[in-house]
Parts: sequence; C-alpha cells; structure tokens
Amino acid sequence: MSDWEVFAIHYASTEVENRNISLIFDQHDLPGRLDFFIWVIRNDEACYVVDTGFDLDEGARRGREMIRHPCDSLRDIGIDPAGIKDVVISHLHYDHAGNLNAFPAAQFHLQEAEMAYGTGKCMCVSHMRKPFHVEDVVTTVRMVYSDRVCFHDGDVQLADGLSLHLIGGHSRGLQVMRVETANGVIVVASDALHFSRYLDNQNAFPLHADLEDVITGYDRLRELAGPDGLILPGHDPDVLERFQPVHPDARTVLAIK
Repeated sequence: MSDWEVFAIHYASTEVENRNISLIFDQHDLPGRLDFFIWVIRNDEACYVVDTGFDLDEGARRGREMIRHPCDSLRDIGIDPAGIKDVVISHLHYDHAGNLNAFPAAQFHLQEAEMAYGTGKCMCVSHMRKPFHVEDVVTTVRMVYSDRVCFHDGDVQLADGLSLHLIGGHSRGLQVMRVETANGVIVVASDALHFSRYLDNQNAFPLHADLEDVITGYDRLRELAGPDGLILPGHDPDVLERFQPVHPDARTVLAIK
C-alpha cells in the first residue's frame, strides 16, 4: 500500500426532512441531517484536495449554515489553498464546486461528462439544474479557457496508489477517488453514496441524473474498495462519530483511518 493519508473536512450541517434526503422513506421518521465535507489526500510528495465546498453567499441562499469555511480548515492543518496544485471536482453541484478562485495555482480534475451535463440541454429543466450554481459553472468554464481544467474520460490513474473512477448517477459525470493507504483502501465516494446505510437498502438521494447508475454505482464502490476497504460517504453524520479530529485546534478536520 502507499503512504497516502485521507482527511475529511466538515464545513457545514443542516437538518432536513427525510423526503428531501431519501427516495424511500417513512412519513413517521424523525427529521434527518446532512453534513457537508471536502476531503484531502496527501503524502510527503503531493496533496490533492477533493471538492471545494460552497461559498458563503450560496450557502446562505440555500439555507445552509457554514460551520467553518473549508479554506480556513485547510489552513488549520498547514495547507495553503493558494499553493494547492491539484483539485479533484467530484461533480459540479453547488456544495462541491464553490470557492474555485481560492485555488489560483490549481489544475482542476473533472470528467468530460460532467462539464457536458452542467452546460448542456439538461440545464434547461429547472429540476435538473437545481443543485448547480450557475456562477460556479461559469467559473469552471473560465478555468477551461485558462488551461486549468484537466478533463478525464472515465477511469484514470493520477499517481501510484491514487485513481479516479467515473460512477455517474447522482450527476452525469460524478467521479470517486480510490486511495491506497498504509491501513488499506479508502474510496472517497462523495455523492456516489450520500449515506452508508444506502449500501444495504438500495435507497438513494432523491435528486439524481440516472437512478439506475446510482444503484449500480454501489456495486462499483464495493468493487473498488475490495473486501476490507472503507467506503467514505459524502454527507453522512456518522462520519463525525466514527473518526476523530486530527487536533483539538482543528476540530473540523477528521483523520480517516
């Protein structure tokens, strides 16, 4: 295994009705919760940031209260966003692709299918464009014109022990990251898996581009993780219970191991 380390940065949280987070739900269930994360994968030679969170204005517009700005949390563990060379955007939804200008030196890794989806005819349908923030999409287009987007068409090896895999489903070009660490494989699933429990009951987040791809994506996640690997969900409050902060002064940064 490689010497990569994985960190989850918890930057926001919100209480929601179950009908807004589960395709299959019971009306008698208590309200649920969404937690919002970005992720860091690093070793002694490289550092990758996975997703960039939402910005303050867009979060406020959607009623999401930020706990700590993700860029500030990066600084808490000695990472200067201005110095980051590689940012992986799992997909272009508002809570994963904001704050792009805070990474002026970065190349952004994005699936071709996601750019086509976020700028194509599906965005003429209000329900389909709901999770996108047009300013983030426009910023991404500007990054293309500045030669700062590295497009991928399917699976790709980024480095030894580090690879990207196209899943789709929740968004047309959603990609996940497979990381080999000293303790085993970790799959940073982002929104290919909102909650760990969905692996067992084939439930899904109610907003998606293709439900079949969401459900078959669960099998792909299991395949990538292998029998002993860890699949890290994108919005599960349980992440805060399972993993510990790296330091009392960096409570929003969790070491995944």
